[in-house]
Amino acid sequence: MQAFLKTGKTTAFDKPQASTSSNALNSGERRKPPAPWVEKYRPKSVEDVVEQSEVVAVLRKCIDGADLPNMLLYGPPGTGKTSTILAAAHQIFGDIYRERILELNASDERGIAVVRTKIKGFAQLTASNTRPDGRPCPPFKIIILDEADSMTHAAQAALRRTMEKESRSTRFCLVCNYVSRIIEPITSRCTKFRFKALGDEQIIARLRHICELEGVKIDDTAFQSIVQISGGDMRRAITTLQSCYRLKGTTNTISTADLLEMSGIVPEYYLVDFLDVCRSGNYSNLEEFVRHIGYEAYSIGQMLEQFNEYVLRCASLTNKQKALICDKLGECSFRLQDGGSEYLQIMDLGCAIILALK
Repeated sequence: MQAFLKTGKTTAFDKPQASTSSNALNSGERRKPPAPWVEKYRPKSVEDVVEQSEVVAVLRKCIDGADLPNMLLYGPPGTGKTSTILAAAHQIFGDIYRERILELNASDERGIAVVRTKIKGFAQLTASNTRPDGRPCPPFKIIILDEADSMTHAAQAALRRTMEKESRSTRFCLVCNYVSRIIEPITSRCTKFRFKALGDEQIIARLRHICELEGVKIDDTAFQSIVQISGGDMRRAITTLQSCYRLKGTTNTISTADLLEMSGIVPEYYLVDFLDVCRSGNYSNLEEFVRHIGYEAYSIGQMLEQFNEYVLRCASLTNKQKALICDKLGECSFRLQDGGSEYLQIMDLGCAIILALK
């Protein structure tokens, strides 16, 4: 310590320890955490996109011609909208992808100030028609606005003006679930691509491919359960598969029961018991059943969604009874989304069913 105060240098004894710790730190920095399967198996080119053949055909022609129009991609979640435009951008720009893309998600602020500053500033930058290595490159940039239907009308109006002025150097790609929430002046300036929900066969084929690469053991009947849980959402299907794989490990086989437990799906016998309790007309039994559902920690919102489908296909109910029950279901679901108590809403629904069945 005294030698350090005199010379300002550490002793030779301390140097190996410092280098060892720095080497350990560098090795820790090099070790990257495993990527989620959704990102790991994201399509690398537009040809890898599942199901959307019409969109892929148009984009392939645009990539071959090194030009893109302003685009509006809309459809259900998990159908490949963002993955498709990112894959196309990778094919167009190659190594300089990061420099030519501005991607904004719904987590970013979407007010008019962001359009006037960040988006407008990036759109006004000029783009060269050659890469740093001398190869040719399209002379434009791409601005990707994911979940654009969450933008305010004032921000969309400001964006319309930017799309007009910077059309020579910038292409805009808007991604949304509901095209009706995009103002007409923007939709008229974009080529619209509708993404449809994925078919069961395509989802199962993709899941089988991932299982083969990752060494996942899964029952054949479990694939159909994943399809029913995801509802055509490829992202949700892959996430559910990976969650079950992490829970069960590499040695155990994933079954349908594991998938239902992981996804939070309410077993159908609870729906049957709920209707039977309401048929009995006993309010005490109804309260006891609702308390038991609360102890099981199932989501009441998920239960209402499944119960709606169960009521529609239930043959023992008349059309008038189904109408009364579904009307109350919609009212309780709205209250839940508005922050209502789960216990009160399921009790209210049960009392309404008792009256409807009488």
